[in-house]
Amino acid sequence: MAFSIVTLNTVRALPFYLGAILLGNGVGERLQRNWLKLVIPIVAIPLTYVIINLSVKSNYHFGAPAILILLCIILIQLLEKGRLGLFMKSIIIVQILFGVQWLDEVPFLTDYGFGHGRISTTVKLWAVKTGFDQALSLYAIVLCTIFLINAFILTGYLVKWRMIQELHIVKLQDLEARSDKEVLNLVHDLKTPLASIEGIISLIGLYNKDGKTEEYCRVISVSIRSMSEMISEILYKSHKSCCSLKSLVDYILSSRLSGTNKRVYLELPDNPEEVKILINKIRMTRAIVNLLNNAFDAIEGYPEGKVTIKAKMYDNQILLGVSDNGKGMAEKEQTKVWRAGYSTKGQSGIGLSFVQQVIEEHNGTVSIESNIGQGTTVWLHLAGGNDDEDFSH
Repeated sequence: MAFSIVTLNTVRALPFYLGAILLGNGVGERLQRNWLKLVIPIVAIPLTYVIINLSVKSNYHFGAPAILILLCIILIQLLEKGRLGLFMKSIIIVQILFGVQWLDEVPFLTDYGFGHGRISTTVKLWAVKTGFDQALSLYAIVLCTIFLINAFILTGYLVKWRMIQELHIVKLQDLEARSDKEVLNLVHDLKTPLASIEGIISLIGLYNKDGKTEEYCRVISVSIRSMSEMISEILYKSHKSCCSLKSLVDYILSSRLSGTNKRVYLELPDNPEEVKILINKIRMTRAIVNLLNNAFDAIEGYPEGKVTIKAKMYDNQILLGVSDNGKGMAEKEQTKVWRAGYSTKGQSGIGLSFVQQVIEEHNGTVSIESNIGQGTTVWLHLAGGNDDEDFSH
């Protein structure tokens, strides 16, 4: 009987306790005022009791158990500092509610504001009359202690786990930043010998009027300028140049497939050499190669696995897509894949967050189309294209 009452009270109280916490978290984050995450539950929970009593003429008592539950929730809020999600926070609150509700069934705590409800009072009177009051008190206090201790241990464990995850992400980002800095320093140093080579080629062309030599010098100069342009794109994220869709795809394939026996299929519009895109070619290539790597991982173990680079034109927009017919992703997973540190393969988890960063640098957006067992397509929405082409996607 006591167990049924405690369970019923827990189920009844959970919605507005949890609702008050979510309201506080939502308002606090939106207004960037962390103190509201504590103040709103403190105000909202007692106010809910008042509204219920006025609405249904009940005796929904805001007594010692409610105050104790509120104090525990405030302490949990202070400990977790927004690191726990709704699901885990709900589990913790259920344990707090279930534990504290047992104190309503302790006979000697009635004088201190516990268990004034009609059913709880009846149960305690019956326990006193039958001499079961001490056993009931011990049973209720032990259960309350177990659930409260478990709630705080679980909170501490989850907060520690989240802090380790956050530290891991910071380390990954720091490692990537150091790697990028070293690469930038190395690439910057390449500009000096390139300038020297270009100067020497100019002198050779100036003093040697042989037709073949002049042609060779011209080809070398074009290659040097092309390499210098690539170095600038690596050095400066904001540096963009106009290139054709065909040249971008060719460069991506040479970067990803060189030295491998893997195949990438193409679905491009007619005359891709006429489609122009203003991009940082090096960073865009790195982003799409990351998507290709993920696509090849997704079809691993699939005999009919296929990876495709797609491009479509719509009004003033170009869509570049990397598609696979592998295992696909659930909707819940699709919301997590862009988060730094998230990985389903036990790896760094930097790749997809980098893709999103690069596309945002180009004032574009990213979208995912995926279904379990049907594969995944990641679309990169970029400015550009021809107005006279249309498609649906």
